[in-house]
Amino acid sequence: MSGFDPTWLNAQYKNRARCPDHGLILERWASVSATVRERMPRRLNVHYGHGLNESLDIFPTSQAQAPVMVFIHGGWWRSLDKHQHSFIAPSFVQAGAMVIVPNYALCPVATLDAIVLQLVKALVWIYRNAEIYGADARRIVVVGHGCGGHLATMLLACVWPEVAALLPSQLVRAALSISGVFDLEPLRHTPDLQADLHLTPSLVKDLSPTTFPAPEGPLFAVVGELESEEHLRQNTLLRALWGPRVVPVCETIPGAHHFTVLHELVDPSSHLHRLTLELLGLPRAR
Repeated sequence: MSGFDPTWLNAQYKNRARCPDHGLILERWASVSATVRERMPRRLNVHYGHGLNESLDIFPTSQAQAPVMVFIHGGWWRSLDKHQHSFIAPSFVQAGAMVIVPNYALCPVATLDAIVLQLVKALVWIYRNAEIYGADARRIVVVGHGCGGHLATMLLACVWPEVAALLPSQLVRAALSISGVFDLEPLRHTPDLQADLHLTPSLVKDLSPTTFPAPEGPLFAVVGELESEEHLRQNTLLRALWGPRVVPVCETIPGAHHFTVLHELVDPSSHLHRLTLELLGLPRAR
């Protein structure tokens, strides 16, 4: 990493500027997601709390005692919405997973630590209600993209019995971080992000998974081959700190940039889709 040069960091973390086709991709995500919500069985805008944006969308599957795939959207904690990510659901529902896409409040209206606590609340709700929708609360896997990868990792590392006494220590059985960030200190020096995130040294320490002891795992960490040097570097950090037992997969996805990597996630013929099915304990599509 080239120190904390603000201009360099802006270029590294400004994913939309690095991907000229991002506007068309986001429009396509929204269009396909609207079709998914029209055609698939779903429960939309179910409240997991009473705070700002504390709702989630549920896409059940016909398989009994199905695993739960929770998908957390990206957008640097300050943009995008669950409704733009319903397109994640169909291939995994067809494979036998229930898919849940939660919303959360966005910076700068919300602080980053408050967002983490919202997702903790969402996961507790999912654990306590999964069986109502036909899923197995013991098989929760969290998948996150971009800042969602950070949030998924935070949930994997959460000490759940400290949240509530009767919660299991491994409420989250596994996590997949796609283009995630694990060390927040560079973001504190990235002017384009810091303007909305308002990170402090204390928040960086408390919210960087690189400062945490290794959880039970497993965590799969993947990043698009065409992403920035910083995203590629961030993807390797937890493998180096927590070791290959906890982070058995640390890979780049060939030919993918920060947005197209999600197309790999939902493609049943792709390596990334198969990795996700492995985490969910589901057989690969034939």
